[in-house]
Amino acid sequence: MILCAHFALAEAGTALPALVTLAEGLTPVVQALPPDGLLADLGGAEKYFGQDAGQLAAVLRVRALAHFGLDCAIGLAPNPMLARMAARDAGPGTTRTVRPDEVDRYLAAKPVRALDGVGRSTAGRLCAYGLDTAGRLAAAPPGTVQRILGARQGRDLQERARGIDRTPVVPNASARSLAAERTFPRDELDPVRHQRALLSLAEELGVRLRGSGQACRSLTLTVRYADRSTTTRTRGLREPTAHSPALADLARALHAALGLQRARVRGIALRAEGLMAAEHAAHQLTFAPEDERARRIEAVADLARAKFGPRAVIPGSLSDAA
Repeated sequence: MILCAHFALAEAGTALPALVTLAEGLTPVVQALPPDGLLADLGGAEKYFGQDAGQLAAVLRVRALAHFGLDCAIGLAPNPMLARMAARDAGPGTTRTVRPDEVDRYLAAKPVRALDGVGRSTAGRLCAYGLDTAGRLAAAPPGTVQRILGARQGRDLQERARGIDRTPVVPNASARSLAAERTFPRDELDPVRHQRALLSLAEELGVRLRGSGQACRSLTLTVRYADRSTTTRTRGLREPTAHSPALADLARALHAALGLQRARVRGIALRAEGLMAAEHAAHQLTFAPEDERARRIEAVADLARAKFGPRAVIPGSLSDAA
């Protein structure tokens, strides 16, 4: 069985590497899911410890509470996609288990938006043809689905609607990404506060990337809503970078593409992916003096932060007076 755990507090993001290490006490096959979750393949652990997946999940929950004071929602299922879905269904402090013989029944009434890879646009196209649930999508003729979505996407989504997920749990995946999250004190409808959160996240990731001598190739934006559902989008950068304004521009473009309008947002997370050594990242030279000036200012600001703390220099729009 695959375990997916999402930890309850915003502080889980900073504790995530330690939580991954904690889970590795049960199984070496653990993958971080920034900003607040992890996947673990319990197949070998069930045999080694002589306990079933539910018992091992309870051990992980107790250890997380004892070491970090963090409770979690846990999903158990035959593959990573189903485990993530089950974890979203579970409340804090509970475990939702989907056994192999329950997969069809579990998915039958799920909206297509619950499936990996189905965003607002794809769901709209499927619903226009009456394929509004995973069960109806799974039962539809393959040719029909592929005409609606295209051959590859139609085939992949229909497999997921049938509970098939071929992706493995990848150990040490946290080393290839950095994540940051902002959780609002209440359901936030104000787009200005959303934009401030995005800028803050981009600044944080930029500082952390430059501090570790890394650059990223892409960003993933995750928006969590009041009903605990999420939307995730990923887009590549024009060139690998750790330049905060470039990260902020892409984060804003990802957010704008969601068309949230008056959505009630609980939290926003940003993850830098495809990390590489900054010294190996090519930078397109420009004749615009503003770009080079911004990079020099950024380098000086990083020195000030290293000496006086992370809030020694912040963008004016993030100051308390803004």
